[in-house]
Amino acid sequence: MKVLIADDHAIVRQGLKQILTDWDETSTIAEAATGHDAIRMARESDWDVVLLDISMPDRNGIEILKQLKKEHPKLRVLMLTMHSEDQYAIRALKAGAAGYLTKQSAPDELVTAIRQVAEGRKYVTVSLAEVLAENVGMDAEKPRHETLSDREYQTLCLIASGRSLSEMAQEMCLSVKTVSVYRARLLEKMGLRNNPELTHYAIKNGVVPPL
Repeated sequence: MKVLIADDHAIVRQGLKQILTDWDETSTIAEAATGHDAIRMARESDWDVVLLDISMPDRNGIEILKQLKKEHPKLRVLMLTMHSEDQYAIRALKAGAAGYLTKQSAPDELVTAIRQVAEGRKYVTVSLAEVLAENVGMDAEKPRHETLSDREYQTLCLIASGRSLSEMAQEMCLSVKTVSVYRARLLEKMGLRNNPELTHYAIKNGVVPPL
C-alpha cells in the first residue's frame, strides 16, 4: 500500500511514518509538509491513501481535499487532524473525504481506518456515525453555519476560539484585509452583528466547545 502523509508538523509526520512502517501492509510512505506539496505529489504518483491534516500552512485542508478529489476522483483521502469531529467532520465528508479521524486516536484505530479506506469503504467513528444519522433528512432545517464557504466557516471557528484578526490572518495565510472581508460576509449571511454574537452562536450550536 502506498500512503502519502500531508501534515505541516515534522514530528507528527515522523510518528505516523513509524506507525505505518511497523505495519506490514505499507510498501511506500511519503511526506508532504504543505498543501502545494500534497497536490504536486498526487499528480506525480498514484497513492492508495492520503492522510491529510486540516490545518496546513498554505491552504485550508478542506480546500486541498476538494482540489485532490477534483483532479483524482478515485483518490482515497483520510482526514487526520487535531480538530474535533464537531468542527469539520461532516464538512470534510461532504467534500469527498473517505474518513475522518482525530490525532487523539489510538494507532490501532488509525491502521484500521487506513485499511478500510483503502478497500473503498468509508471510515467514521461511532460518535460521528450518530451525528450523521441525526442529520439525515434535515437539509431543510440546515443550521446557518452550514451555508458558509470553507473560508467563512474557518473564520467563524477562529473568531469563536478567541483569535485576534492578526492571529487569524497568520493561521489562514491571508492578509488582515481579506480575513476582514470573510468576517463581514459571514456576519451578513448569518444575520449577526459582531464577534460576541458569532462566538455565542458557535458555542450554542456546537461549532466550538465552550471557552
